[in-house]
Amino acid sequence: MKFTLLCSMLILVLNLGQAAPVNLNKLSVLISQDIKPQVRQSALEILREEIGKRSKINVSPIANWSEGGRFTIALVLTGSGELDGREVPIRSGTELPEQKPEGYRLLWQYNVLWIIGADSRALIFGIGELLRTASFAKGQFLIDDQLDIASAPMFPLRGHQIGYRNTANSYDAWSVEQYDQYIRELALFGTNAIENIPPDGGNDNSPHFKISREEMNVRMSEICEKYDLEYWIWTPATVDLTDPVVRAKELDIHEANYPKVPRLDNIFFPGGDPGHNHPKEVLPFLKDLHARLVKYHPNAGIWISLQGFSQEQVDYFYQYLEQNKPTWLRGVVSGPSSPAISETRFRLPKQYKHRSYPDITHNVRCDYPVPNFDQAFALTIGREGINPMPVFYAGVHNKYAPFTDGFVSYSDGCHDDVNKVVWSQMGWNPNKSVRDVLREYTNFFFDTKIEYAASEGILALESNWDGPVIDNGGIEPSLAYWKNLEATNPQLSGNWRWQMLVLRAYYDYYIRQRKIYESGLEKKANQVLVNYEKHGIDAAMAQALELVNEADSRPIERETRRKIDEYAQALFESIGLQTSVDKYQASNSQRGCILDFVDYPLNNRWWLADQFDSIRKMDSNEAKTAQLKLIANWENPGPGGYYDDISNIANSPHVTTTVYDAVDFGWWDNGYSRWRLSSQVYQVNPELEYEDLDPNARYLIRVTGSGDALIRVDGKRLEPLVYEKEMGGFKEFIIPRDVVGDGKISVTFDRPEESHLRWRNYSRISDVWLIKR
Repeated sequence: MKFTLLCSMLILVLNLGQAAPVNLNKLSVLISQDIKPQVRQSALEILREEIGKRSKINVSPIANWSEGGRFTIALVLTGSGELDGREVPIRSGTELPEQKPEGYRLLWQYNVLWIIGADSRALIFGIGELLRTASFAKGQFLIDDQLDIASAPMFPLRGHQIGYRNTANSYDAWSVEQYDQYIRELALFGTNAIENIPPDGGNDNSPHFKISREEMNVRMSEICEKYDLEYWIWTPATVDLTDPVVRAKELDIHEANYPKVPRLDNIFFPGGDPGHNHPKEVLPFLKDLHARLVKYHPNAGIWISLQGFSQEQVDYFYQYLEQNKPTWLRGVVSGPSSPAISETRFRLPKQYKHRSYPDITHNVRCDYPVPNFDQAFALTIGREGINPMPVFYAGVHNKYAPFTDGFVSYSDGCHDDVNKVVWSQMGWNPNKSVRDVLREYTNFFFDTKIEYAASEGILALESNWDGPVIDNGGIEPSLAYWKNLEATNPQLSGNWRWQMLVLRAYYDYYIRQRKIYESGLEKKANQVLVNYEKHGIDAAMAQALELVNEADSRPIERETRRKIDEYAQALFESIGLQTSVDKYQASNSQRGCILDFVDYPLNNRWWLADQFDSIRKMDSNEAKTAQLKLIANWENPGPGGYYDDISNIANSPHVTTTVYDAVDFGWWDNGYSRWRLSSQVYQVNPELEYEDLDPNARYLIRVTGSGDALIRVDGKRLEPLVYEKEMGGFKEFIIPRDVVGDGKISVTFDRPEESHLRWRNYSRISDVWLIKR
């Protein structure tokens, strides 16, 4: 009896110290007049609209405390001593988060929820913290009765490029209202800069434009001013700056945008990509540009990237800084094809800022390609497919951020929305758990009741893309998981973020099932070709082709395919996502056109059809037989041999290199290449390791791809027996007997001197056979 009473008292004491929810169902807002007028208006608008649509609770503005109801949200700056006669609960100290730039404190005290900001912009971020972490339901706006949170960003620049232009896969379809809402939402997750791509005098119209680029340029600047965010513009010079007439016209084109926009904080000028001018032309041009810029925006700055610069050009740039110490230059941007981020920070004088320009929007042929990406995904979802990768991008941010003052990411559509939020939150606090970020994302955009379930579902989608698609047993449970979420949350069916995630679950499953099915058909076809003597060459080819073409004549997963179509249509209607060139007028086939490639062959039926046509035209049965055997045994190097499909995560067991240089997945014929699948995935200079070789045997290495193959075995350069440089041609090399004596070899390829070529035209290695003779 005494023990039971003691336990009850202990539980009571513990409960007294625990937090309890407070429901702010009768709510007013009091805002200090010290706050910037536009932020006062925006803050009230955010609170009324975002709380209202989640809870149906009315939020009433008040001019003084006496007008307030039961609960009040009070917005005030750290420097304020009082608000309408009431003392503001300001803490003393010099290192408090709410005293640092953009820092804030949320405090619940005596029925008042204080949002205290170091500056006006900080109040927007404080409201974001509140909305992301509160619980909502109809008639409910729940906060912790012991709420006391203070936070300030780790990195001062956290931005995203969301340019209104034809090449975007969704932004070009947006209205001013959609841009306003999206920029607001990014701000509520800690974004403080938006970069646009204004008109440059060219004709870059989109059939989806609601208004002109000129008008949207002004509207986006106004939106940034409304939320007190930095407004940047990305603006290159693709003309010849050595021509004085052309140069003067280019300056006029740039300047024409400046007086039209109410806010402009920074100009980002990419040195290359696009652009081809030497820095000796670029830097004086930017100096003149700055003189024109500050006439309209006195505090605006110029930034430059060294993208595509040669080593000589990079050295020239730093010599210019040392000799001229330009005060008109604010900072340097590290983007794709730039010198290393760490090297840039090391060489850059301290007075200049350093910003990264991370590509968070592309899956392949980019700065940060999806790691361990199966070729089936690369072929069918394309370069800008829906790509939530929170764990990967949190790691990328935290690896490179210490060398920078922050980032403005590259994005060409809303398909990377999760990635934007992850980068913004990592820029605020790189130690924050990815799961916490996702729970806030799902709580804010979906529903408090499913914040945990939906956030785990996003992580499952990222795992779907990790490794060989056939071996990934998590893809089917992932679809079942999202199907359940889809069925139990019909209220989210019109939410575009939800639509994208559910679509990805169906897509991943569909591609896995197709890959299993079509690979099986090809194995059957190869067996027919191996036994060609039973029926003859022509009959064997016809039967093999009929088998692989069952992928088209007897397609699978028709219901799953229908769901993909339905969600693509829904996304076009809700957010203007253009998943097809013909159906939805996407600007080109690499811009998120999932529907155009979702049924691209995942076996070699197109290549086989072309090969069989060539065989039929051959003069002799001997030549036909040899080619047929080569095709049938492509991946069979014979007893004691090995085959590697370079950069194919599912079939490259001896490859030790991983490609991060944008050239591992090909893109030919606008994505409809008929080349063998193994030819479309490659590396420039792969490395391979072989063990358990027969020390008494002789080995031959066969290579295919295109261009040169400067091969070394255990460091020794080999001379070729056969050296065909055209696409699909073979190169063969005899391995010296002495290097096989220990039963293992290392194979490397020297990189050819091809600096005069575009990276798309570099030599490549796609297939490697080690054949025991």
